[in-house]
Amino acid sequence: MKEFFSSKKFIVIACIAAFLIGIMIYAAVSSSNGISSAIGTVFSPVQKFSNSISDKVTEWLDMLINARDYYDENQRLKAEIAELYAQISDYTEVSQENDHLREMINLVKSSDGLELSEPCTVIGRTANDIYGSFFINKGKKDGIEYYDPVVTASGLVGFVTEVEYTYSCVTTVLSNEISLGVYCVRTGETGVIEGSYELALDGRVRMVYIPLECEMGSGDVVITSGYSGTVPRGLVVGTIGDTEIAKNGLSRTGLITPTVDPADLKTVFVITDFDGKGSGYDDEK
Repeated sequence: MKEFFSSKKFIVIACIAAFLIGIMIYAAVSSSNGISSAIGTVFSPVQKFSNSISDKVTEWLDMLINARDYYDENQRLKAEIAELYAQISDYTEVSQENDHLREMINLVKSSDGLELSEPCTVIGRTANDIYGSFFINKGKKDGIEYYDPVVTASGLVGFVTEVEYTYSCVTTVLSNEISLGVYCVRTGETGVIEGSYELALDGRVRMVYIPLECEMGSGDVVITSGYSGTVPRGLVVGTIGDTEIAKNGLSRTGLITPTVDPADLKTVFVITDFDGKGSGYDDEK
């Protein structure tokens, strides 16, 4: 052992150790940034690794010690989020109800003596029906009857053609089963709208029996005449395109684009009563 301490190897190691200690002491008291920077560069990776381990341990200990507090806070936040979702749902429901009420008011104002059902939700559609018939969540228990008109604020949708106790089926004006008396708002010229399979593919119906010398033109609005007693007068049906002379040469025809697209409907109203219901001639099939 004495031989090691007196050997050249020990002397070299001791000198190196003394040199390093001297550098560290000098760096600690020296105002020179150069040496401090050099030492920092040498020991920086070790320091970063040490700090990383320390942070992980601290984080783990924090989670272990405060686990109950974190759990309670998590449950409280979940309850707050659930309450906010409930408030949003209530707000959306109230907002939709207000929209429906405004729509009902506008419809009632459009025709004297009009009585409407509560808003009816579209709950299903008839599969593969080109005419767009659909089902609503109101039926006999809600005062709905066969062939009651179905509307939105935009205009006439169609008629109730099947009525069950809790639901009904609506056939749209696109159907070839519907024939309805109408007239032009601007010119007062009358006619009848009829659907067909071919026209339904384009979402249109045909207006027939238009006077030969008519003034009606593209873009004119067509509304219900109300003469049949099956639908109130003044419900918007759609707008007409250019007219042409019918094949018999005695009248004109024109294509009508309905204002209501059945595919977009989510809520409708059923007209359960109106002035003049059941009177007049029957121009519906």
